[in-house]
Amino acid sequence: MVISLDGFGGWALDDPYLPVPTLRRLAAAGAVAKGMRPVDPTVTWANHTSMVTGVPPARHGVIYNGLLIREPGAAPRVEPWRDKGELVHARTLYDAAHERGMTTAQVDWVAIQNAPTITWEFPERPDPKGAIAQEAVKTGILSQGDLESFHTKNILWRDHIWTEAAAHILRQHRPNLLLFHLLNLDSTQHRYGPRTPAAMDAMAHLDSQVGTIVSTLEKTGLLARTTMFVVSDHGFKAVKRQIRPNVAFAKAGLITVEGGKVSGARVYSVPEGGTALVYVTVPDSSGALLKQAGEALNGLEGIASVIEAPEFGKYGLPQPTATGQMGALLLAAKDGYAFTGDVGEQPVVDAPPGSLGSHGYLASDPDLQALFIASGRGIKRGVRLDSVSNLDLTPTIARLLNLQMPDVQGRVLTEILSAPVSAAGAAKTAPR
Repeated sequence: MVISLDGFGGWALDDPYLPVPTLRRLAAAGAVAKGMRPVDPTVTWANHTSMVTGVPPARHGVIYNGLLIREPGAAPRVEPWRDKGELVHARTLYDAAHERGMTTAQVDWVAIQNAPTITWEFPERPDPKGAIAQEAVKTGILSQGDLESFHTKNILWRDHIWTEAAAHILRQHRPNLLLFHLLNLDSTQHRYGPRTPAAMDAMAHLDSQVGTIVSTLEKTGLLARTTMFVVSDHGFKAVKRQIRPNVAFAKAGLITVEGGKVSGARVYSVPEGGTALVYVTVPDSSGALLKQAGEALNGLEGIASVIEAPEFGKYGLPQPTATGQMGALLLAAKDGYAFTGDVGEQPVVDAPPGSLGSHGYLASDPDLQALFIASGRGIKRGVRLDSVSNLDLTPTIARLLNLQMPDVQGRVLTEILSAPVSAAGAAKTAPR
C-alpha cells in the first residue's frame, strides 16, 4: 500500500513537537529517510507518476497536473481530466501488477483516469455510478447527494471520505496493490504557507487518517501481510512575492491583452509555482521570438535562472519537441518568490493572502525533500537512511511483489528489505 500525503515535507518527523504518533510508530517499526528526492518539476502529478513508473518526466511525459493543450497563437492551458493513456507514456506498477493477475486499486491517485489496469477505484472526482462509489453510499460512508456534488465540498471532508473509501476497499476487496492520496495539507500550505499552525494542524489530521488505515488493516487481519509506504510528492516553501512573466511579455508586444484577459500570445509563460515554462506558440524558425522573450525577462526581479533546452536533460525533463508538453525555457524562482500566469501592470507583486506557500521549485532545493517511511511485511526494523529518490519506490515495490520493471531508473532499496521474497510466496501471501 502506498499512502501519499501531498506536500508533507521530509523535515517534519525531525520536529519533536509535531503530533504525528502513527507516522512515528510506523517509522520506528520500519525504515525512514531524512528526505526523499522528488523529480522536476516538483508538482503533484509529475512526482506521483514518477513514484509508480520509476522514471522521470523525460520518459513518462507528465509535466503538469494535467495535459497541456497548445493552439497556434493562443495561451496554452492545462486540462486535468484526461485519460491516463494520453498522459502517461511509461509502464506503471499497477500495469505490471495487473499483468501478473493481481488486483489493483486507487483512491484519489492522479494521472490515472480510466486506467484499464485498475480493478477498484474511488477517484478524485468519483463517478456516481462507479462500483466503489455505490458501495460507499450503501454502507453509509456518504449520501448519494454528497457523492454527486463531491468535488464542491471542502478538502478536509473529502480527505476524510477518501480515507473511508480506502478502508472500505481494504475490508471488502483486499487488493494486492492500493494507491491512496490525500490533499488537505497541500491546499492548506498553499493558502497559509508551510510550517504555520494551520499546516501543522493539517499534518496532525493526516496522521489520524493514516491511523484509520492501520486500524482497518489490524481489524481485517491484513496488517502482518501488508507493506506500507507512507510518502509525499514534495515539500513546500513560503512565498512573499509573485513573478508575472506574462506582464513582461505583454510589455514587449508578445502577448495581446484585452479587457484584462489574454486574447493572443506568441510567447506565453505557464506557472508551476517555483518554476515556470515559456512557450513560443507560433512558428519561430529563426529563434527571434524566443530571443525577444529572453530579453523581456532579463533582470526581472525574483528570477534565479533561465534554463534553456540543452540543459533540460540534467533535470530529467524532455526536450520541447518530444511530446509537445515541455516549454522552450524553464524559469526558476529565488527563495520567497513564485510564478503566476497573471497579467496586469506590474511584473512582480506582493503575494496576496491565500497564496503564501508553493512548490514546483527545483528538486535540488532542500525544502522540497519529501517524506519516506516503509513499514510492515518485508521491511527491516530500525533502518535510518539519509536520502532516497522517489524513483526508487517502483523498483522496491516491484521486488516485494515479484513484478518485472526492467526499464526503471531508480534502484531497489535492498538495505530496507528484511529478506528476499519468492514469486510463489508473494503470489500466495499477497491479499486478493
